[in-house]
Amino acid sequence: MKATMKTTFAAITLALLASTAPPAGAQQLVAAKSEIAFTSKQMGVPVDGRFRKFDAQLAFDPKKPEAATIALTIDLASVALGVAETEAELAKPDWFSTRQFPQATFQSTSVKPAGAGRFDVTGKLAIKGAARDVVVPVVVAQAGGTTTATGSFVIKRLDYRIGDGDWKDTSMVANDVQVKFKLTLTGVAAL
Repeated sequence: MKATMKTTFAAITLALLASTAPPAGAQQLVAAKSEIAFTSKQMGVPVDGRFRKFDAQLAFDPKKPEAATIALTIDLASVALGVAETEAELAKPDWFSTRQFPQATFQSTSVKPAGAGRFDVTGKLAIKGAARDVVVPVVVAQAGGTTTATGSFVIKRLDYRIGDGDWKDTSMVANDVQVKFKLTLTGVAAL
């Protein structure tokens, strides 16, 4: 009986892995060549950071952008500022509250062409339990079999409750945070 249960469990596990594996030729994020970074200002001084772990799921044909779906998931505990004490502080409830809200997400609602190789991607950005509509201008470039999507946009940190308590004072930490990204992808159709 135990052997049968083990075999059944193994078969179910393999079936689940196969069902979540991307099909051959699917669009894939090349994480090692991608980046999600941000710049905030503390007492007027720029502070740069980035996220070490994130993933993207997408279906994007540059010739049919209106049919695109783009989803990003960012591991908030993977924030990197180069100072361990500051990174530990960002995990706390006043900032990212990573125990309660381990991920930030973006889900597209529309993609519109905005000129040669340019697209306006509208979607919901959710951080720390708050979701807001954002429009992200994206520039798409292709070389060989690789597609690179780059862009930047500004969020208001207080819209997402980032910096609660004493940190709500925008004279200490500015409300505007610039988000910059470079996503390297494979499997995207030619422009």
